[in-house]
Amino acid sequence: MHGIMQGTMWSLRRGILKNPCVGRERVLSCFECVTSSSPSIGYKGLENTTVSELLRTKEGENRSPLFWCRTDDTVYNAVNLMTQNNIGSLVVVKPGEEKLIAGILTERDYLKKIVVQGRQSKTTKVGEIMTEENKLITVNTDTNILEAMKLMTDNHVRHIPVVKSKVIGMISIVDVVRAVVEQKEEEVKRLKDFIKGEYY
Repeated sequence: MHGIMQGTMWSLRRGILKNPCVGRERVLSCFECVTSSSPSIGYKGLENTTVSELLRTKEGENRSPLFWCRTDDTVYNAVNLMTQNNIGSLVVVKPGEEKLIAGILTERDYLKKIVVQGRQSKTTKVGEIMTEENKLITVNTDTNILEAMKLMTDNHVRHIPVVKSKVIGMISIVDVVRAVVEQKEEEVKRLKDFIKGEYY
């Protein structure tokens, strides 16, 4: 499974970055998350598109940029929240009003540490199975989307918390791929218009 995911991520990144003619629907249909009516970032160029734009796009789709739980919540309640919102991970914060990041809970954590080990989700706390803060890969709002994609593929993760003094959001590989494809499509369109004489 790990090898399949690694191969898929590498092929996806190589295909998007090296083949500007790849279509949005063809690439993103694999992830079952993107429609042509989704709000777009607008053309900025890959080198100028940052995580900040991704978060604003998610807000424009009326999707919260951050779903979270606390370390002392039960795994059952946390997974129920993930299911209700059709997401694959939650930021885990420490108890208190500051919402300081403690880690991240993913589908992988649940499968490996609850299902496989035969533990009870209703009696196990999130803090017992989460990926802890010192093992997290994070980005900030100024991180370029290509850098974010490289972090995800190199570290075999699908979700990365966005931290700016405290956690302010979460981005997924779907968010990043969609933004990259969108920028490449617009870049190709502009080149075609230039060749056809639309630009003077």
